[in-house]
Amino acid sequence: MQDKCGVVGISSEDPCRNVAKSIYYALYALQHRGQESAGISVYDGKVVRTHKAMGLVAEVFNNSRIGALEGPTGIGHVRYSTTGESAIKNSQPILVKYKDSSVAIAHNGNLVNAGKLKEELEAEGEVFHSTSDTEVMARLFVRAMLEREDPVEAVRTIMRKAVGSYSVVLLMGNTVIAARDPLGIKPLCVGKTDSDVIIASESVAIDTLNGTLVRDVRPGEMVIARDGD
Repeated sequence: MQDKCGVVGISSEDPCRNVAKSIYYALYALQHRGQESAGISVYDGKVVRTHKAMGLVAEVFNNSRIGALEGPTGIGHVRYSTTGESAIKNSQPILVKYKDSSVAIAHNGNLVNAGKLKEELEAEGEVFHSTSDTEVMARLFVRAMLEREDPVEAVRTIMRKAVGSYSVVLLMGNTVIAARDPLGIKPLCVGKTDSDVIIASESVAIDTLNGTLVRDVRPGEMVIARDGD
């Protein structure tokens, strides 16, 4: 079965914790949602480190690759292609750098106006490196950040301009921001362990980490997890 992508984000209140292995297990539980590629991005306190490749979660990651992704905050993705072909350039999370910062983004869904938005952004000088609508969302976020330097408002910009179905997780520094489309077409839920906040496409990812489901993210809602809060 292919359910068109799965996303997960984890933020731990323990600054010494490495969440990459937990993200790996969560993605393994979400493997049924996408079997084309897998990826994890983690913030190590200085930079966002990413590993992603074509293949199943167990093929993309081993202990050494997981061990190289150190940090208490991160996001992950398994992909089944909708917009954009099945290729490494479209695997997620997508990392976009700007000024002295960066944002990693992963999403499940399909933007019906992605082509129009991409044309508008290209006309304003943006250069795209993939053919996925996820990069469109990332570029919208970065442009909004350059104008206001407010990540919450930048996500609101995405939600105002993007038309379609989506659940999205973003990693910016030690913060995970997640949002669900206003119609609630794509699933997204929040859970907790003793030290972590978990945001995932399905509660099975939370169960796998011995966490407790808190609730579904409401349609049109944004959730912010920082240092386990």
